[in-house]
Amino acid sequence: MQKLLIVDGSNLLFQMFYGMPARIVGKSGRPVHGTIGFVGALMKIIRMVRPTHAVVLFDGEHENPRAALDPAYKANRMDYSQMAEDETPFSQLADIYLALDFMGIKHTETTDCETDDIVAAYVFSRTNDSEIVISSFDSDYFQLISPNVSVLRYRGKNTALCGEEYILEKFGIGADKYADMKALCGDASDNIRGVPRVGQKTAARLINEFGSLDGIMQNANRIKQPALRESILMNLDRLLLNRRLITLSGCAALPFETEELEFIMPEFTSVQALKALGII
Repeated sequence: MQKLLIVDGSNLLFQMFYGMPARIVGKSGRPVHGTIGFVGALMKIIRMVRPTHAVVLFDGEHENPRAALDPAYKANRMDYSQMAEDETPFSQLADIYLALDFMGIKHTETTDCETDDIVAAYVFSRTNDSEIVISSFDSDYFQLISPNVSVLRYRGKNTALCGEEYILEKFGIGADKYADMKALCGDASDNIRGVPRVGQKTAARLINEFGSLDGIMQNANRIKQPALRESILMNLDRLLLNRRLITLSGCAALPFETEELEFIMPEFTSVQALKALGII
């Protein structure tokens, strides 16, 4: 079976840019700490996963279609346009793209959707004939977990490979109900407001009692706790909106066909790659 590694490039870049010692300068005199961290982490991820196919996806600069549904969506994110260019993670993308080309890994930026949507499109198109590993700390990907799909959360020796058992143990629900849970609870990182009085444990209990978000909304009058029942009934429109914001439908166009993503394990180290490119 093919093994496809999908890396959320923007997520890994931010993790490395803010997690590495700042102001490491390369031969050009420009900061390269994010690049060094990114390439080093990616090489370790590749050696952990040992994929037959690989792709790295980055969020492009464009309007977010979900913001049209809810202007508050991700409105809490930092405005990097107000920062000096070399102080932003994006200033190191050019070097990272050079390194990915050197490593023989396809990469692209989104043009009209979020990275999550393209990842979902690959999952829904390949899950029957491929094992898929998504590398990211974005919990939205938990909804895509299945017997053939897992989420790798890279953190050095504390790296976790999250599958169906992880979701059941941590949240008390199946991975296929994760989007329903987030619709109920909201998502502070994406500035999505949840239903008052509903946290993760309450959401899991309601999902297990009524089967799904639809079941909860259709049977809200049967919820025993008066305050919780009223909160659900008063926020039915919010729940429908949250589900649209959170659910990854897999409708995005694929930037590469799977055969274009064939990958050969590199025989060089990250340091050798960075030196060959003149980055360090």
